[in-house]
This record gives sequence, structure tokens and C-alpha cells, in this order.
Amino acid sequence: QVQLAESGGGLVQSGGSLRLSCAASGRTFRTYAMGWFRQAPGKEREFVAAFMWSAGNTLYADSMKGRFTISRDSAKNTVYLQMNSLKPEDTAIYYCAHKATYGSLRNQNAYDYWGQGTQVTVSS
Repeated sequence: QVQLAESGGGLVQSGGSLRLSCAASGRTFRTYAMGWFRQAPGKEREFVAAFMWSAGNTLYADSMKGRFTISRDSAKNTVYLQMNSLKPEDTAIYYCAHKATYGSLRNQNAYDYWGQGTQVTVSS
């Protein structure tokens, strides 16, 4: 079992920044990647970014490139999502997810554990 706890969401004005954190605990020795997804009201959950734990490589959804940065602190088993130049369309619940095995990073069904989500609201 892996437990994920997100934090850092909140209300921010358009153009502002937020940093989300996701702390993992439990059986974290089997971590292939950690990812961030989001779900806006009335929409399906979508991929945001992922961090390949051992390789250190990152992957982003095209619409987030240049604005969002995913990073990690291995010692703390924590992954971060720095979000800059936020837009009202970034408003969503942001979820952290854990992936134990090799495979698609963009496919939410490939992740085995999920956090409870943290709300991000961007006002215009």
C-alpha cells in the first residue's frame, strides 16, 4: 500500500502561482513514477505531468509546458507541481498518483494509488 497526501491548493488570481505537494508513504520502494492529473467541473480527469522516479525524467501535457514544473525530493518521498501563469481554465481538483511499474505515464488507468485531491481555483 502507498498513501499519498496532497497539499498546497487554494484560490489564486489569474497570472498567479501555486505549488502543490504530494507526500508518499508506505511501500514507496516500488515507485516507477509519480504523476499529477486534474479534473475540472464537468470534464474528464486529464494528465498534467509525471516524474520518472529513478531516471529523473519528466513528461508534461502540451498545454502545461512552460507554465508547470514537476520536481521531487527523494529524501522526503515528495513530488511537487509548481504552477505559474495560472489561468481560470486551470481551475480543477488536482490529484497526485503513484505508478509502480513501467508503462504509459499519460494513462490514468496505469497508476495504482491516488491521493484525495486538492482544489485549485483561479479567479479572473
